[in-house]
Amino acid sequence: MSTRRSTVRKPAEPASSPEQASPGPSLGLSWSLVALLREWSVRAEAATDELPHGMRGYQVLRVVVHDAPPTQASLAARLGIDRTVMTYLIDRYVECGFVERQQDPADRRARRIVATARGREMLADVDVRVADAEEDLLAGLPPADRVRFRDLLERAARGISEDDDPCGVVARAVTPVDGR
Repeated sequence: MSTRRSTVRKPAEPASSPEQASPGPSLGLSWSLVALLREWSVRAEAATDELPHGMRGYQVLRVVVHDAPPTQASLAARLGIDRTVMTYLIDRYVECGFVERQQDPADRRARRIVATARGREMLADVDVRVADAEEDLLAGLPPADRVRFRDLLERAARGISEDDDPCGVVARAVTPVDGR
């Protein structure tokens, strides 16, 4: 009979001195980023599992709620989502009552994606769950270090951006250089 080890992780105790902060050789930036991203992805997917299309749907809803109402095509381009996939995603969000397609007053041929009150409420609820998941992920750091870590990470990410569009940065990051 074999015994299984528990996979429940306990938050690391915050280091009380610089010597404790680095018990061995550094594993490098790539390992740290991959480990955090992998664990963040698992937690973020769990936090967004109530939404159709999970994390992808969450990203769409965030843009629709927080930015000027985009067209479906611009939303797909901005988030790096195939236009056909975006059509199905928006159709589902319309069915759920999270968004509406409204005629663009400046161009009768275009439709803008606009959040409904229900969509805004859902986003507020999911935002809380995502924030809780992120806090849990960073629980091994003291609160002041969590704030500093987020600030440094955002500054580093903005430093590689050619513009102020965070979604555009992500879309470029996941699109191969040769366009395939």
